[in-house]
Amino acid sequence: MGKWTRRAFITTGVLAGGAVIFGIAIRPGNRAAKLAGLVAGDDETLLNVWLKISPDNTVTAIVPHAEMGQGTHTTLAMMLADELDADWNDVRMTEAPAHEEYANYALAKGYLLEDPEFPGFLVDTVDGFFLLATKWAKLQITGGSSAVPYTGMLAMRVAGASARAMLLQAAADQWDKPVESLIAERGMVREIDGGLSATFAELAPRAAGVPAPSNPPLKTQEEFRIMGTSVPRLDIPAKTDGTAIFGIDAVVPGMKYATIRQAPVFGNAVKSVDESSIENMPGVRKVVTLDGAVAVVADGYWQAKQALDKLAIEFEKSDNDTREQSDIYEHFAEVLDAAKTNGEEEIDFASGDADAALAGAARRIDAEYRVPYLAHSPMEPLNCTAWLHDGRCEIWTGSQNPLGFAAEVAGALEIELEAVTVHNQFLGGGFGRRAFPDYAVQAALIAAEVPYPVKLIWSREEDTRHDFYRQATISRFSAGLDSDSKPVAWLNQFVDKHEPVEATRIPYAIDNQKIHYATSRTHVPWGYWRSVDHSLHGFFTESFIDELAHAAAQDPYEYRRDLLTDQPRFRDVLDLAAGKANWGAQLPENFGRGIGLQKSFGSYVAQVVEVEITDGKPVVRRVICAIDPGFAMHPDGLIAQMESGIIFGLTAALYGEISIHRGAVAQSNFHDYRMLRMNESPAIETHIINGGGKVGGGGEPGTPAIAPALVNAIYDATGYRIRELPISNHKLGPGGLESKDVA
Repeated sequence: MGKWTRRAFITTGVLAGGAVIFGIAIRPGNRAAKLAGLVAGDDETLLNVWLKISPDNTVTAIVPHAEMGQGTHTTLAMMLADELDADWNDVRMTEAPAHEEYANYALAKGYLLEDPEFPGFLVDTVDGFFLLATKWAKLQITGGSSAVPYTGMLAMRVAGASARAMLLQAAADQWDKPVESLIAERGMVREIDGGLSATFAELAPRAAGVPAPSNPPLKTQEEFRIMGTSVPRLDIPAKTDGTAIFGIDAVVPGMKYATIRQAPVFGNAVKSVDESSIENMPGVRKVVTLDGAVAVVADGYWQAKQALDKLAIEFEKSDNDTREQSDIYEHFAEVLDAAKTNGEEEIDFASGDADAALAGAARRIDAEYRVPYLAHSPMEPLNCTAWLHDGRCEIWTGSQNPLGFAAEVAGALEIELEAVTVHNQFLGGGFGRRAFPDYAVQAALIAAEVPYPVKLIWSREEDTRHDFYRQATISRFSAGLDSDSKPVAWLNQFVDKHEPVEATRIPYAIDNQKIHYATSRTHVPWGYWRSVDHSLHGFFTESFIDELAHAAAQDPYEYRRDLLTDQPRFRDVLDLAAGKANWGAQLPENFGRGIGLQKSFGSYVAQVVEVEITDGKPVVRRVICAIDPGFAMHPDGLIAQMESGIIFGLTAALYGEISIHRGAVAQSNFHDYRMLRMNESPAIETHIINGGGKVGGGGEPGTPAIAPALVNAIYDATGYRIRELPISNHKLGPGGLESKDVA
């Protein structure tokens, strides 16, 4: 049958309601006609599942992803427009509605099948399966660096290429010319050697009747005109002139404000509420008791907050009320010991015979690492405005999964999904937190108790204490070195595995590996956090390989490089980062230099940190980052994401710690859950390699390598090995942290 290609979407066009619809035709049937009513305005005459063309020749990309600062709206529009050969000056973007027909099947297909290739006649069936699956799962997620590799490559580019072919064929039919004699460029179709030409808008109605190619050819990199350039982002003008609307900016006539307090200990219920203390407070409208939480509705947020602070609330008790962070770490150690002793370890990856190789090694190195719980802390507080009227519920918020939010709200209110409308806005940060619909469900339930719209705003304290947290964990390592100090065995045991599955894997040529884990039970809710398991395993593995290099008395960069002989893309980013950092050059006194390496979400990243130790504290002076994403669709946007991921990771490495005291989160706001400030931020240099192959992501990969590069730099400067984060808990210098290195 020849090679199957995952890009082989079949695209069709139909004339519906006066609008030309170019859409991905997915069995069963053509969805285009019913989609017309979802996204077409009265003044729009041309519509498409992923694009619409207006009479003024404006092309609008319909993007099924949220914009939270990562630039995805622009990049996906670029990918569509380039394949279409539209004029970028005439390209616009609109976010897809939170509707089942816009469930993101391309994301699910790319994620689950990795690199599927299918003949054209099977593409409809495969896509139809994933559409049904994502409809059922209510999947319209933004996260996991998935927009460009999956939605962009499997939907936007294909839709643009197919529509372009249809427009060319329409012109050929209209002019009675061979299609090979025509060319599309900058929103026009014209004869290559003649004078005939027409705009896309003029040709679109006829193109609706043209059979869509089942496998439209995509451009090669040499043919890109928009992809690979740093066009101005579509969201920046509104964000700089103040017209951008975030969830918290939503205003609905007649709305009131609410804020909420949840049981300090996760899972505990409300026992009693005494409203007598707030009876005469001005502006207070209603007290609403939910499962495990109490909300106050008032004319303004501050009035609601003041009343909530005075409200006498008693919560039920549970066995978790006595839990301390030390108890949780003790539990982790116990499950690790028990799994190893009882032979109940869950194997994550194994090759060779690691136990035998370790036993026969000339030298053994052991280490244990710990990381704490981490919160997301997006700058925009969690918020949602809800309005129940005429048997419907409308919500205004910033969500990483609008369709999923609609489904959760519908379930909570016991109404049909079709009765919920989500008006998704810009997100003032997400990092995974805004994929969880708890605050939207709360807003809807509160609004169900009153006859007016309600805007629920969480306080910063509530956000800090009721997040879905990056897990705390322990990771233990043992390695065996041969007589030449080369690693012959690598053993790693850790607590709790989430995703991605490959986060624990190392690129280094070590024949005998055993990576296994144990599962814990704690009452602290887990959530997706930027780069998910890569954020912690990158710290573990790249710290430990650094320890092996120092135990071997070898340069950490050269030691890594020698173990990457069969990994050219890893070596390339490693070499580039080290070269740009002038690795090996002498540093000033009290300075150190460290390196870290990680592949995550399809992109290869190496980072070098230069740190100065001042008054027992590390000050990060410079970060050099090299990334190979396969191909950088928007280089400036990718650089911005690397900078963002680095700052995010530095914040966590230096300061991030959520700890449990008496069953509840001890931290409450930015005074005790610190962020990296502008005056602490280092100079950051990012260098891009377009290494080819599968395109990787940009939002997540900047974070995992920064923590190990930093602690490795601190070791270089001080000789102290930090194995437990955050770094701020350690005092560096004379009388400070005792080195635990085995040297």
